[in-house]
Amino acid sequence: MILFLDFDGVLHPEPLYDESQLFCRIPMLEDCLRSFPEVSIVISSTWRDMRTLGELRGLFSQEIGSRIVGATPSWRDIPEIVATIGYQRHAEIEGWLRQAGVPWEKWVAIDDKPWLFKPFLSNLVVCDTAVGLDEHSVQALRSKLKG
Repeated sequence: MILFLDFDGVLHPEPLYDESQLFCRIPMLEDCLRSFPEVSIVISSTWRDMRTLGELRGLFSQEIGSRIVGATPSWRDIPEIVATIGYQRHAEIEGWLRQAGVPWEKWVAIDDKPWLFKPFLSNLVVCDTAVGLDEHSVQALRSKLKG
């Protein structure tokens, strides 16, 4: 199973009014993911364009950071998939799965912008942008990771 992880609005509130809140939800996510050691993580956040994969891994504990296996391509780099799917973040995920040679792999995405995905997508966990990850979204994530 692969978790496609957005940052803004998931790992911290968006907009960020207080810099001390930056990545304040990482401990909650890591606590959840420790129950699912078989889950790999792919960064689907636009942070992938501003930081190296090593820097992104460094935001997490060693245990969780080591499970980050990549980052999705930008939708601009996969126009044929965007044209087929029509939803930017969803297309980026499908692009990564195809580029990695695992288009059949089970996956879950956690994001605060559901309009970037096909409507009614069953493997999407939506966070409240102004809050980020909370108990409700963690429960939804746990349920989806259990399969």
